Amino acid sequence: MSTLDGTPAEGTRGLYPFLDEYERPDTAEAETEARRSAVQKTGEIVRLRRWVGEESAAELAACAGQMAARFASGGRLFSFGNGGSSTDAQEVATAFLHPHRGPALPALSLTGDVAVVTALSNDVGFEVVFSRQLAALGRPGDIAVGLSTSGGSANVVRAFEEAARRDMLTVGLAGGGGGRLTELSEMGVLAHLFVVPSSSVHRIQEAQTTLYHVLWELTRHALGAAPIPRAHDPG
Repeated sequence: MSTLDGTPAEGTRGLYPFLDEYERPDTAEAETEARRSAVQKTGEIVRLRRWVGEESAAELAACAGQMAARFASGGRLFSFGNGGSSTDAQEVATAFLHPHRGPALPALSLTGDVAVVTALSNDVGFEVVFSRQLAALGRPGDIAVGLSTSGGSANVVRAFEEAARRDMLTVGLAGGGGGRLTELSEMGVLAHLFVVPSSSVHRIQEAQTTLYHVLWELTRHALGAAPIPRAHDPG
């Protein structure tokens, strides 16, 4: 608690005597710094997204074409990741399964079933939480989309290895230098790998969001669900 002038109340001083040692920040200075930081970060993600789009355009189109072919033949998409990438994996599945426009496509996030994830983690090991699900659910013609900001998540690597054994289309999104997913790509385990060259987890995840939404759009175009927009078409 504080008094009306912002100083700690007597009871609070007893619990946290060190509070009196700190000066209250200059509001104008704090606002200026917040504005500068926001402009800097916005510029970084705009440049990064533009670079990723230019560098990955051809492979994004090729990947979407293969995904569309799999969906057209009855294939399903399985997505997975850890932490913030777990949330992104759920968004990937939602984008395809419950799109804001166009037909729904079969997709499932392997991070969504807490009972399965915790059972596998407790009984076998966390490194198999995705590969075991793919072993049970995956089949030739399906699609595996895994996200990792570091590219080094053991359970994501194991999942791609299992997916490749089952003749699933494997699509990886990573950051930095790509980590272990780069090795899988070089070995032919990963059919497509999109690496966001940044050391910032925040910038990586923001750019990955752009990547998988572009994949969704291009897949819809390849399936004939929507016309490819012309350069001057804002839609």
